[in-house]
Amino acid sequence: MRREIFGEEHELFREQFRRFVKDELEPHATAWNEAGIVPRSAWKRMGEEGYLGANQPEELGGAGGDFLFDAIIMEELAYHRVHALQASLHTDICLPYLTSYASEEQKQKYLVPGIAGECLVAIAMTEPGTGSDLANVQTRALRDGDAYVLDGAKTFISNGQNCDLVIVVAKTDPTKRHDGISLLLVESDTPGFERGRNLAKIGLKGQDTSELFFKDCRVPAENLLGQEGQGFKMLMEKLQQERLCIGVGSMASVHRSIDDTLAYVKEREAFGQPIGRFQNTQFKLAELASKVEIGQAFVDKLLAAHVRGDEIVSEVSMAKWWCTDLQKEVAAECLQLHGGYGFMEEYPISADYQDAAVQSIYAGTNEIMKVIIARRLGLG
Repeated sequence: MRREIFGEEHELFREQFRRFVKDELEPHATAWNEAGIVPRSAWKRMGEEGYLGANQPEELGGAGGDFLFDAIIMEELAYHRVHALQASLHTDICLPYLTSYASEEQKQKYLVPGIAGECLVAIAMTEPGTGSDLANVQTRALRDGDAYVLDGAKTFISNGQNCDLVIVVAKTDPTKRHDGISLLLVESDTPGFERGRNLAKIGLKGQDTSELFFKDCRVPAENLLGQEGQGFKMLMEKLQQERLCIGVGSMASVHRSIDDTLAYVKEREAFGQPIGRFQNTQFKLAELASKVEIGQAFVDKLLAAHVRGDEIVSEVSMAKWWCTDLQKEVAAECLQLHGGYGFMEEYPISADYQDAAVQSIYAGTNEIMKVIIARRLGLG
């Protein structure tokens, strides 16, 4: 069914990108998952084809399209289970910080090659002792002449092994909470910066996820992103899009889980007939399909609002928790309908089940989403 938010140009772009995914990415997905990382060559191909800058300004090497083009990329990668290539993290979560807040010099140095797939970017928020409470980050960046001396540790950092540049959340004024936070652009070859191990995870196994360490790491003062003390404000402004991205990917994933399960229950027989003819199977899939349509309608509404520039913090918080909880529900129910085969790794539904687990945790836990919603309802 055609979705009203997408025009003819969007649909042509989807067909083009879908062919690229099927031909150049999907055949390698299993190998990338086994390796725990995507080769730089795949990122370079994404950049060469313009898929890392669809929503970026033309004067910086982007295509100048709206955010819906990036949403299409997210959806196709999720639907084809190419989760290893974290395009949305690089393109829609990290690069927008540079687009909005970087100086012209910083844009030319980092954003232009980022769009080309030559400079991969990560953002380092989470710390070993600090999760959702960003105001309490312990990483310090104290000014010393023409540099900031950066000390601290980060964990669960996506793109941590592959990245050339890290946007580091640090306290430049430890005496303050929110107003003491700044963002620094740290190049991966900066002395004092070390990557830890590529963390082993129960899902999203092809995404490199790392510990990062900074010890007496001298970062040039010109690598401050935006203004000192404005980091928390910048983070809050960009988290709306990050949480919408997660909702978009979740919905694409549940569509794939449903589609694969429908095909399975029509073929798998028990007691002399396809299991899709049993009322329990029919009712389960009818319920799940209904919830998926409801969730997709809500996400599409938010995509349209986001493209218009509307402030939808409450709504994306709703979508983030509801869609990710739905993803976990759909994956679990579809695995159950696969029976014993669902527990076998050769059936992709088992990966869907594992990959869904983190969706309710990162970009702010679902519990934090409910706190945000409650506060904006005037309850806190």
